[in-house]
Amino acid sequence: MKNTFRNIDEYILLFPIEVQEKLMGLREFIHAQVSGLEEYIGYQMPAFKYKGKPLVYFAAYKQHIGFYPGAEGIKKFEKDFKDRKYTYSKGAVQFPIDLNIPFDLVKKIIDVKIQEIEQKKS
Repeated sequence: MKNTFRNIDEYILLFPIEVQEKLMGLREFIHAQVSGLEEYIGYQMPAFKYKGKPLVYFAAYKQHIGFYPGAEGIKKFEKDFKDRKYTYSKGAVQFPIDLNIPFDLVKKIIDVKIQEIEQKKS
């Protein structure tokens, strides 16, 4: 996808309404987990910074929504991904587009990422 968007709103509008709703729901959920997040576009994807450090990214594809918390955010949850039969790699997990986003798991991942950033700050 060519980067023709300047912010997350423009990115979300590139997709069909059903996908837009999932992306908006994920965006709102991420904001609800911690205050003071900064939105930006990174690697041509919607992204969030916490205290100036990258927190998570997400992106929509034909068959899934990619969620990118980085290597540590994936490593700690490999068992959860396997149990739920999600495809994952070193820095990303794929949530099938036809299923609900597992917000319980997203919350756990964000909590770990926030702790990681806090520990590096101190």
